[in-house]
Amino acid sequence: MPDTITVFTNATLVDGTGAQPREHATVVVQGDRIAEVTSGDQPYRGQAADSVDCTGRTLVPGLIDAHVHAAAIDVNILEQHRVYPPSLAALHTARLLSQTLAQGFTTVRDAGGADRGFADAVEEGLVHGPRLLVSGAPVSQTGGHGDPRRRTEHAAPSVYCPAVGMRSVVADGVDEVRKAVREQLRTGAHQIKVMASGGAMSPTDELDTTQYSVDELRAAVDEATAAGTYVLAHAYSSAAVRNCIAAGVRSVEHGNLIDAETARALAEAGTFLVPTLVTYDALAREGADYGVPAANIAKINEAREQGLAGLRHAAEAGVRIGSGSDLLGPLQVHKARELILKAQVLGPLGALVAATRSNAELLGLADELGTIEAGKAADLLVVDGDLFGDLGLLTDPARLEVFKSGRRPPSPRPVGRR
Repeated sequence: MPDTITVFTNATLVDGTGAQPREHATVVVQGDRIAEVTSGDQPYRGQAADSVDCTGRTLVPGLIDAHVHAAAIDVNILEQHRVYPPSLAALHTARLLSQTLAQGFTTVRDAGGADRGFADAVEEGLVHGPRLLVSGAPVSQTGGHGDPRRRTEHAAPSVYCPAVGMRSVVADGVDEVRKAVREQLRTGAHQIKVMASGGAMSPTDELDTTQYSVDELRAAVDEATAAGTYVLAHAYSSAAVRNCIAAGVRSVEHGNLIDAETARALAEAGTFLVPTLVTYDALAREGADYGVPAANIAKINEAREQGLAGLRHAAEAGVRIGSGSDLLGPLQVHKARELILKAQVLGPLGALVAATRSNAELLGLADELGTIEAGKAADLLVVDGDLFGDLGLLTDPARLEVFKSGRRPPSPRPVGRR
């Protein structure tokens, strides 16, 4: 049976390559692939089973979020593991994945928490969600960003690690790090996440601290490389980011506190930077309402106040800039605001490229995703209105028509407070 042909006509096309928008474009999809992209004076004349009229609408590649936490089902992740039984946590995660797809994100990289089972559930069609690349449990030093224990708690970290949810593993020294990474790879992680600095939502550290020695970070990189994958590293300060560069990590997450010199070092090394501006914006506004402690809100505000400056340093240095959201729980409805915030430095087109082509390159999927070109997967997002003139259109799901592998997913039930 031949593949179904769907034709998108009269589109304002922003193809993700960095080229300026094209008016009156036509995109032909055959089955799950893009078959043809033509301009207005070259209309498609074949037979189509379905036609999508994009008059007055913008056609862009399916968005990619390189830093999600699908298993962060509460905003206050410091308490989440004390509240949810594994079965309930799994169902909440599945619902968040469906909501993510409805927001126009057809591929995401989970930066810690979700296990391989969620990716397999999407692949098998049990959950309607984006393609999911999981990092398993992030690897953290004792007292690091992935150590969930309060100062008053003295049991082993594993006691506080849930079966489903914001999982992590604590490992100290080169040998323990190697073993922890191997265990994540054994259980199906697509890539490895390490904690190389303090974090806003951890109980016992500060943002500007460094965590893990270069030797420990390099051990993680060596193990990931041996398995044909890579390491992404949580890091805020220039010192922490420089450790990551020296160890050979592929992408630095956040990087809010970097200076111009460190940005140049990132560019020279070819290391990706994945800023996550929206999470600080959302947590600063709403975190207290969800029970986030005042000490963590203070760290959030520190990161928020310096985030645009760090991004500006990176852009001026020519760093390879991806895009992530890092939002937690119900705040994940704000994913698209990340592009609005980035556009303050990168411009609308640059923000879109970061969330499409650049993220596809980061994930090693540039041959399949990230741009609207013949031969690639038919991940497409139709936006009602002039997106190039107003990125805010992405924040309204009613204006979005999502196609993943050429198909419209079913609409999810909205996520709200518990």
